[in-house]
Amino acid sequence: MFDLIPYGRRSRSLFDEMSRILEEPFFKNVSGARDFKVDVLDKGDHYLLKADLPGAKKEDIKIQLDGKFMTISAEQNIEKTEEQENYIYKERSYGSCCRSFDLTGVDTDAITGKFRDGVLTLELPKKEENKKSSRTIDIDFED
Repeated sequence: MFDLIPYGRRSRSLFDEMSRILEEPFFKNVSGARDFKVDVLDKGDHYLLKADLPGAKKEDIKIQLDGKFMTISAEQNIEKTEEQENYIYKERSYGSCCRSFDLTGVDTDAITGKFRDGVLTLELPKKEENKKSSRTIDIDFED
Protein backbone atom coordinates (compact mmCIF):
# COMPACT_ATOMS: atom_id res chain seq x y z
CA MET A 1 0.00 0.00 0.00
CA PHE A 2 2.82 2.44 0.79
CA ASP A 3 4.12 2.09 -2.77
CA LEU A 4 1.01 3.92 -3.98
CA ILE A 5 1.89 7.05 -2.01
CA PRO A 6 4.42 9.33 -3.73
CA TYR A 7 7.29 10.08 -1.40
CA GLY A 8 9.87 12.48 -2.74
CA ARG A 9 10.27 10.71 -6.08
CA ARG A 10 10.59 7.41 -4.28
CA SER A 11 13.66 8.53 -2.40
CA ARG A 12 13.76 6.39 0.69
CA SER A 13 17.17 7.36 1.95
CA LEU A 14 17.30 9.01 5.36
CA PHE A 15 20.23 11.12 4.14
CA ASP A 16 18.20 12.38 1.16
CA GLU A 17 15.34 13.35 3.45
CA MET A 18 17.63 15.11 5.95
CA SER A 19 19.32 16.96 3.10
CA ARG A 20 15.94 18.11 1.77
CA ILE A 21 14.87 19.34 5.21
CA LEU A 22 18.10 21.28 5.77
CA GLU A 23 18.05 22.89 2.30
CA GLU A 24 14.47 24.22 2.47
CA PRO A 25 13.73 27.48 4.30
CA PHE A 26 12.31 26.78 7.75
CA PHE A 27 9.00 28.61 7.22
CA LYS A 28 8.46 27.55 3.61
CA ASN A 29 5.58 25.17 4.28
CA VAL A 30 4.33 26.52 7.60
CA SER A 31 0.82 27.96 7.36
CA GLY A 32 0.68 31.64 8.24
CA ALA A 33 4.30 32.47 7.43
CA ARG A 34 4.45 34.30 4.14
CA ASP A 35 6.89 36.22 2.02
CA PHE A 36 6.47 38.72 -0.75
CA LYS A 37 8.63 39.52 -3.74
CA VAL A 38 10.12 42.97 -4.29
CA ASP A 39 11.78 44.66 -7.26
CA VAL A 40 13.87 47.81 -6.74
CA LEU A 41 14.79 49.83 -9.82
CA ASP A 42 17.22 52.75 -10.00
CA LYS A 43 15.54 55.43 -12.12
CA GLY A 44 18.31 58.03 -11.82
CA ASP A 45 16.73 60.65 -9.56
CA HIS A 46 14.67 58.10 -7.60
CA TYR A 47 14.29 54.42 -6.78
CA LEU A 48 11.12 52.56 -7.74
CA LEU A 49 10.11 49.76 -5.35
CA LYS A 50 7.45 47.29 -6.48
CA ALA A 51 6.13 44.79 -3.93
CA ASP A 52 3.81 41.93 -4.91
CA LEU A 53 1.04 41.62 -2.32
CA PRO A 54 -1.65 39.55 -4.08
CA GLY A 55 -4.89 39.21 -2.18
CA ALA A 56 -4.01 41.96 0.29
CA LYS A 57 -6.33 44.90 0.80
CA LYS A 58 -5.12 48.49 0.97
CA GLU A 59 -6.24 48.82 4.59
CA ASP A 60 -4.20 45.74 5.58
CA ILE A 61 -0.89 47.20 4.32
CA LYS A 62 1.24 49.26 6.70
CA ILE A 63 4.35 51.21 5.81
CA GLN A 64 6.36 52.46 8.77
CA LEU A 65 9.42 54.72 8.73
CA ASP A 66 11.80 54.48 11.67
CA GLY A 67 14.90 56.59 11.18
CA LYS A 68 16.60 55.36 8.04
CA PHE A 69 14.58 52.12 7.89
CA MET A 70 11.24 51.46 6.20
CA THR A 71 9.15 48.42 7.04
CA ILE A 72 6.35 47.16 4.80
CA SER A 73 3.94 44.74 6.46
CA ALA A 74 0.66 43.19 5.38
CA GLU A 75 -1.90 40.90 6.95
CA GLN A 76 -4.20 38.62 5.09
CA ASN A 77 -7.22 36.77 6.44
CA ILE A 78 -9.07 34.58 3.96
CA GLU A 79 -11.98 32.32 4.75
CA LYS A 80 -13.54 30.08 2.11
CA THR A 81 -16.66 28.02 2.69
CA GLU A 82 -18.26 25.60 0.25
CA GLU A 83 -21.32 23.58 1.17
CA GLN A 84 -22.88 20.85 -0.93
CA GLU A 85 -25.36 18.07 -0.34
CA ASN A 86 -23.23 15.58 1.62
CA TYR A 87 -20.25 17.54 2.83
CA ILE A 88 -19.06 20.87 4.14
CA TYR A 89 -15.72 22.29 3.10
CA LYS A 90 -14.24 25.17 5.06
CA GLU A 91 -10.73 26.52 4.81
CA ARG A 92 -9.16 29.43 6.65
CA SER A 93 -5.90 31.15 5.91
CA TYR A 94 -4.35 33.77 8.17
CA GLY A 95 -0.96 35.21 7.66
CA SER A 96 1.28 38.20 7.77
CA CYS A 97 4.43 39.23 6.04
CA CYS A 98 7.01 41.90 6.71
CA ARG A 99 10.15 43.23 5.04
CA SER A 100 12.46 46.09 6.01
CA PHE A 101 14.62 48.31 3.82
CA ASP A 102 17.54 50.66 4.51
CA LEU A 103 16.67 54.11 3.15
CA THR A 104 20.10 55.68 3.41
CA GLY A 105 20.32 58.22 0.60
CA VAL A 106 16.52 58.53 0.22
CA ASP A 107 14.52 61.70 0.90
CA THR A 108 12.00 60.09 3.26
CA ASP A 109 9.80 63.22 3.36
CA ALA A 110 9.06 62.92 -0.37
CA ILE A 111 8.14 59.21 -0.65
CA THR A 112 4.92 58.57 -2.59
CA GLY A 113 3.08 55.36 -3.31
CA LYS A 114 0.10 53.61 -4.82
CA PHE A 115 -1.50 50.19 -4.55
CA ARG A 116 -3.19 48.67 -7.59
CA ASP A 117 -3.98 45.10 -8.65
CA GLY A 118 -2.04 43.55 -5.77
CA VAL A 119 1.14 45.53 -6.44
CA LEU A 120 2.42 48.21 -4.06
CA THR A 121 4.55 50.78 -5.91
CA LEU A 122 6.66 53.26 -3.96
CA GLU A 123 8.67 56.10 -5.45
CA LEU A 124 11.70 56.80 -3.28
CA PRO A 125 13.37 60.09 -4.32
CA LYS A 126 17.12 60.27 -3.83
CA LYS A 127 18.55 62.92 -1.53
CA GLU A 128 20.28 65.82 -3.19
CA GLU A 129 23.98 65.20 -2.90
CA ASN A 130 26.08 67.96 -1.48
CA LYS A 131 27.84 69.25 -4.55
CA LYS A 132 31.44 69.98 -3.83
CA SER A 133 32.43 73.16 -5.51
CA SER A 134 35.98 73.96 -6.40
CA ARG A 135 37.45 77.33 -5.60
CA THR A 136 40.80 78.99 -5.11
CA ILE A 137 41.76 80.67 -1.87
CA ASP A 138 43.93 83.80 -2.14
CA ILE A 139 46.61 84.18 0.48
CA ASP A 140 48.02 87.57 1.45
CA PHE A 141 51.74 87.62 2.15
CA GLU A 142 53.17 89.85 4.85
CA ASP A 143 56.52 91.50 4.25
